[in-house]
Amino acid sequence: MSRRALGRGRLLVALGAILSLAGMIPAWWTLARTNATGLSGNGLEGVGIVVFLAALALLAVITLPYATRDGVAALDRAGSYVLLALVAIGAFLFRVFEISRVAPLGLPMDAPGLWLTGAGLLMIVWGVADILTERPPAY
Repeated sequence: MSRRALGRGRLLVALGAILSLAGMIPAWWTLARTNATGLSGNGLEGVGIVVFLAALALLAVITLPYATRDGVAALDRAGSYVLLALVAIGAFLFRVFEISRVAPLGLPMDAPGLWLTGAGLLMIVWGVADILTERPPAY
């Protein structure tokens, strides 16, 4: 019984998912109003919750082989990573579209959560691309 190494692609996906999860808490948008308190929102609103769930699912798919006795999980395939990454990116882009209709998209100082999550998703894409080009493990 030998476990395979994590690999660069899965490590990038894990780091990107953690970065995306960290980006859920800070503000994604702010809207200053005169004579009233400003409005703001984070990634746990609207379809942003889908990005949160997809990042959690990516972390779960990465850890599944290490939770089994033989070190093999049926979900630990390139297709699973591609599907979850596409769901997360689609939800992120839709949320950015929704935000752009209400408030202007801010720079990293105004909307740090949006930028952190976007950077995490880019890292996930890089990791998924690496997973797609890796050689299948020899069992």
